[in-house]
Amino acid sequence: MTEQPVRNYQDAGRQDDPPSSVARGFIVFAAVMMIMAGAFQTLAGLVALFENEFYVTTRNYLLKFDATTWGWIHLLIGLMVFFAGFAVMSGQTWGRVVGITLAGLSALTNFAFLPYYPFWSLTIVALDVFVIWALAAHGRDITR
Repeated sequence: MTEQPVRNYQDAGRQDDPPSSVARGFIVFAAVMMIMAGAFQTLAGLVALFENEFYVTTRNYLLKFDATTWGWIHLLIGLMVFFAGFAVMSGQTWGRVVGITLAGLSALTNFAFLPYYPFWSLTIVALDVFVIWALAAHGRDITR
């Protein structure tokens, strides 16, 4: 009688099981959302840079910046999220870490941008929260 090696209960089924199609779907969707949200955020930054009067400025808000400053912030974060989406799509582990970090930074930035363009900001925050969840919960499945 041969004895089966005892595996840790946390590792049971993880090594030999192929990743589920649902997990792959969430990761691919998160990567595509990162690419699209990064492109949209880049466009929002370009609009703020070239058309200062597009966004309405508010009074008595803690994070009051002019439109040019918000334009540069959105442009830089949008480009970083855009390129991180391609890294996530390629299955890079560092891409997941960078993706989670940048999605969190994007969510905070858009939360601060709420008084200027509320519907847009809430949409991007919701997408960022989904991206963080998908990369944190299912990110390891895409690398196998």
